[in-house]
Amino acid sequence: LLAGASVATTALTLITAGTAQEYGTNLGLMVFVKFVQGAVTALIPPGLNSITQGIVGGDGMTRQVSDNEMRNHFGTAIIVLTGSLTAFFMYPDIGLLFVVSPIACAGVLIFLSRIKPEDIDHDAARGLTAEYNLTGEDGTAALGDIVKDIDNDDSDKRAVSALSLLSDRTLLTFTIIVFLFHTSNGTVLPLVMQTLAIGEGRLGILMSGLCIIVAQVFMVGSAKICGDYSGLYGRKTLFLVGLFSVPLRCLILVFLT
Repeated sequence: LLAGASVATTALTLITAGTAQEYGTNLGLMVFVKFVQGAVTALIPPGLNSITQGIVGGDGMTRQVSDNEMRNHFGTAIIVLTGSLTAFFMYPDIGLLFVVSPIACAGVLIFLSRIKPEDIDHDAARGLTAEYNLTGEDGTAALGDIVKDIDNDDSDKRAVSALSLLSDRTLLTFTIIVFLFHTSNGTVLPLVMQTLAIGEGRLGILMSGLCIIVAQVFMVGSAKICGDYSGLYGRKTLFLVGLFSVPLRCLILVFLT
């Protein structure tokens, strides 16, 4: 599933690059392709997190996800740096730039193939919970019987239903907050990049790439901080810092642009 999603999102990136027209004459097609790509790409993070949880378990999840995100953002910075320098020196013929996407996809497929299925606890990866019968026929629980049931894995393991997730008001509230955060956060960088790129030619491309690189480098540090301190001080403070960073960044940009 992850391999298919990676190949699909790479193919959609190449389709976007190959079919985009000047002045947005095929804007409808571009919006449709981006919607499809967004839906496909959304499969990747939960898939990777499930594999991670299946390998390291719940206890090691926070630190391992932190490590995964550090590598992810650092890799993104390297790819963008490579692409920006390629576009800078090859401008205005920058078609070769889009070769970076399939190369990165090939790396994903190679490393996915190196994960051994037997190293993954698939029940843990799916977040299954085990329900044990703790009472005997006489209505009392015997410790030996309980241990025996657990050792024999004689349990009814069930995944949390989608309906129960949708009925969780706390989770829904958190989902709405994250959605609004990404809606506001995701619009800032493209606007800044467009401002830098207009009329600047190859320098604008380089500066646009620099915007992404700086952001990704800071995300490496943020992932490290979250991994080290979220277990000690909780996650609410870190979330609030992240949420308030968006209006602060926009305020700074008001005076810089």
